[in-house]
Parts: sequence; C-alpha cells; structure tokens
Amino acid sequence: MEIPDGNDLLEAQSHIWNQIFVFTNSMALKCAVQLGIPDIIHSHGPNPMPLSQLVSALKLHPQKTSYIYRLMRVLVHSGFFLTEKLSKKNGEEKKEEDHGYVLTNSSRLLLKTNPLTLAPFLFSILESPLFDSWRSLPAWFRSEDPKPPFDVAHGVSFWEYVESIKSTEGGFVFDASMASDAKLVVSVLLEKCKGAFDGVGTLVDVGGGTGNVTKGIAQAFPQIECIVFDLPQVVADLKEEGNLKYVGGDMFEAIPPGDALLLKWVLHDWSDEECVKILKKCKESISGNEKKGKVMVIDIVVGNNKTDDSIETQLFFDMMVMLMVGGKERNEKEWAHLITEAGFSGYKIFPILGLRSVIEIYP
Repeated sequence: MEIPDGNDLLEAQSHIWNQIFVFTNSMALKCAVQLGIPDIIHSHGPNPMPLSQLVSALKLHPQKTSYIYRLMRVLVHSGFFLTEKLSKKNGEEKKEEDHGYVLTNSSRLLLKTNPLTLAPFLFSILESPLFDSWRSLPAWFRSEDPKPPFDVAHGVSFWEYVESIKSTEGGFVFDASMASDAKLVVSVLLEKCKGAFDGVGTLVDVGGGTGNVTKGIAQAFPQIECIVFDLPQVVADLKEEGNLKYVGGDMFEAIPPGDALLLKWVLHDWSDEECVKILKKCKESISGNEKKGKVMVIDIVVGNNKTDDSIETQLFFDMMVMLMVGGKERNEKEWAHLITEAGFSGYKIFPILGLRSVIEIYP
C-alpha cells in the first residue's frame, strides 16, 4: 500500500475528523434554537448583544458564560451569527466586552416570529427516528428487503409513523415545518414566477395535503379555481372557502382536470416507475382541456446550483428521501427521462427556489 507523505496524511486525517464531527454544527444549532438564542438577540435590538447580556437574558448561571461563548463560537464560524464591535460613547471608559452578537439571514429564518421559520423543520429532522434509520442502513444494504430503511428500523412506513404522531408534539412540529416551507415557496413563486399563473383557469395541487401552498395561490389569484387533491382521509374534514376546494382521490388512478397541475415535493417520494405513472395521469388530466395545459413540479434538480454547498445539500436530501420513503432526488437527465417516458413533449427548468427548481412540463 502506498503511504502518503506527512502533509497528505495529515490532510486526510483532518478530512475524516471533520466529517466525523460535522454533526456538531447541526446539534449546536438545535441547542441554540431550543435555548431561544436567535429570538433573544433579535429582541435585543439592532445593536450587538454582549455575551454577558446574552447569558443574563438566557437566565443562566454566570459560570455557564464560557460554555455559551464556545457554543456561539461554533455558530459564528458556521455563519449563523456575526460578531460586531460594540459602540463606545465619547469619554466612556473601555468596556470589559468590546464585541457582541448579531443575527444573519440564516438565524433570522429560525426566529419563532418569522412566518417562514425553519425551526420546526430543524426539530423534525434532528430527532431519533431519522438517526435510527441511519443505524439500520448497513443491515438494510445487506438484506433483500425492498422496503425503505425507515420501515425496517421502525416496523411502519414513514407516512404511517407521521399519522401515528399526528396529535402529539412531534406531529404538530412536522405539520408546522410543512406549513412554513409552503409559505416560503409561495412567497418566492409570487415574486419570481407570477407569470406562470397567467391564463390558468383551474389549478390542481396534486398531493397537496392540507393545502398550505394552494391557499396562498388562491388568495393571490381569486380568479383561479384552486383544487387541493389528496387521499380522501387527508382532505375529508377540510372546509372549502372562496375559490379553494378539496377533492379526495388517488393520483395513481385519476387526477381532476385542470389547466395547470402543481406537484410540490411529491415526485421525489416515489420510484422512477411510480413517477412515470403519476405523470401519465397528469398528462391525461391536462390533455382533456381545450386549452394547452402544463404540469408544474417543485423539486430538486441535482446540480442546478453549482456551488459546492448547494450540491452537497442536494445530495444530503437525496440520502434522506432514500432512507425515509425510498424516493430519490434527480438531475436534469433523470428528470428528462421521466418526462419523455410519460409522453410529454418538452419541459423548462426555472432554478428560482434555491436548492429546488420549478420544472414546467408541457404535453
């Protein structure tokens, strides 16, 4: 075996150590949000918040000051907070503390008062069910079990698990995470892609759950008839209002006709064969209209954002959906294959949603 020289050996060691301890960023961030650190710094106002005041506002014993400093040092390094110099009035003696903490765009997106907060998503992901799935992964690879690792680890599917915790705190957190993401997506769609709804008379949100996305679209476009289509047990108790209505059914059987069909974070839950079946049903739905319809898919297109961090996060998402539901994130070539197999004539990708894109598919 070829032995690398000293520098290469140390670089390899550093790389491995970094990946071993990379979970520290996630758990440090979770701890900070649980303590309420972003909200406390936000409440402090526009001026930097000194460490001593942060510890006091957290109602912690002063002996914890050095430990909070070390927690914040990690989070400053990972870009969740910044340190800025404290202003000093004329004639004022030098302060014991000369720096304080301020929020970044990322930590603002974790505030409890932010309607787009990602805090519930953070809590729903960084819990034991996902970690248990990871622990079962080696055994899953060696087995012939076709079910996803989550099913093997827990004895139920991910969606059965979600249903079982529906009335618990975990269920509320999961629902809140989906709702906040829906608000974020709608806000960006209405800012960057509002023209996509021009000429649409009927919009069908396929697999739309409780309608978090559709509600925003219905309010912005009162002239559009908006239909949330999901399993009967999902929509049974939901009330129609204005131009928003709910229809129960199975997307593998038939989809209500519409000028535009929306599938947000749906297809990445399914295999290629299942996605082709769903898309064929979508094509049947829009082909029945006199107008030329389209399908709007909101999902990750792996590699559409060329930064290393973005691609890495997209690959992380791919592993997560593989573990949880047996799905996959796809690159453009893989999306093109599904679209062609389903009988569509063309598509366009609009990389306007950060890690995700809007894929318009035409019959």
